[in-house]
Amino acid sequence: MPDRPDVPPEHLERLRPLLDFPECVEESAWTGTRWRVRHATVAHAFGGEDQLIRILFRAEPDEVGAFSHLGAPYFKASWGEDVVGLLLDDDTERSELAELLTDSYCIQAPLQLAARIDRPA
Repeated sequence: MPDRPDVPPEHLERLRPLLDFPECVEESAWTGTRWRVRHATVAHAFGGEDQLIRILFRAEPDEVGAFSHLGAPYFKASWGEDVVGLLLDDDTERSELAELLTDSYCIQAPLQLAARIDRPA
């Protein structure tokens, strides 16, 4: 089985401020790094067997299909009805990623925590 690369430290440094939400905790996952609010995963960054770095997050049901049809760098995860992903590289648009991760947090967080977040329009 091919090795999975570690998420480069510079990617993690760019992700941390985007996932700085109430009670959102960074932790090691079975591979890569994940961010959770209570027991719900908000985002999971990891290297794939294809040596590409990706991040998984949650999306609203009506957006999942759109991500599936957009194609690279977006993709629908093979598990979970609301799990989509994005291939990460140095050209990943930070503002767009911030919006996607904010939405994911608001989907996964308890209502009283999600209500504290300004969601993009």
